[in-house]
Amino acid sequence: MDQFNTPWRVTAAAIYTTPTDSRVYGTLDIDVTDAKRFLDEKRSTGVKITMTHLATAVLARAIAFDVPEMNCFIRRGSIVGRERIDVMVPVAIGGGEGVSAILIKDAHARTVTSIADEIRLRAEESRAGTESKTSQNKYLLNRIPWPLRRPAFRFLKWITVDMGYEIKPLGLSADSFGSFVVSDIGSFGLNTGMTSLMPAAKVPAVIVLGKIEDKAVVRNGQIEIRTILPLTGTFDHRIVDGLQIGKLARGIKRNFRKPEWLDEVPTEELAGCLFSPREQSSLTDEDKGKVG
Repeated sequence: MDQFNTPWRVTAAAIYTTPTDSRVYGTLDIDVTDAKRFLDEKRSTGVKITMTHLATAVLARAIAFDVPEMNCFIRRGSIVGRERIDVMVPVAIGGGEGVSAILIKDAHARTVTSIADEIRLRAEESRAGTESKTSQNKYLLNRIPWPLRRPAFRFLKWITVDMGYEIKPLGLSADSFGSFVVSDIGSFGLNTGMTSLMPAAKVPAVIVLGKIEDKAVVRNGQIEIRTILPLTGTFDHRIVDGLQIGKLARGIKRNFRKPEWLDEVPTEELAGCLFSPREQSSLTDEDKGKVG
């Protein structure tokens, strides 16, 4: 059976439009106490990693190894699987230029340190005006007279997304925006945010990081102070339903519990569970059941 073109997805692609009335939302509070400790330890050695970098690695591996059927998009009523997992990360570049978008390719197979290094480098390139073609053309529609902007947008989307052709001079294709988007609004002091799904992006999910706070939680019957990261997801219901969201949530929780795993490249035989050989022996039966 085609893992992408399930009966529900084929029906949903015909019922819903792209993607205005097919949005569903979900929120999840993640205990990132261990993850924050990991980041602090990295910074003490001179390695600059933020929670956004960590979340990019967490989500990429969760989709790759827990719910790979999410890595797809809809083209002419059928579900098309992507060949790689790329993550789009918006970053503020300042100087009146607002936000630029950085595409991290094969994020699931990268260490969090390499992801952080690339985001930092690409952000510096954006500030210097040497960013990628796709990012350089982010204001392309602004240069088109107002009455023609929407027809031009629809035409470009039809060529790249619907027909599957790449426009190399503009750096546009069906994969220009990656497999999903990770955005951080916590740095602006916001706890949660329900974002949109841009039709041209053709991503099944946008994950938003909120403001990290210490909160009182109950663990093993005792009240403890833990560091909590609120996540908010906007999903395309033509592709994602409760089952996929649940699998994604389990993968996210597991990956955040052991952040040091994210600084190791998954080996081929262990890629399905993300565990290094020395950690296989320490897995609990519960963990083995989740990743088996």
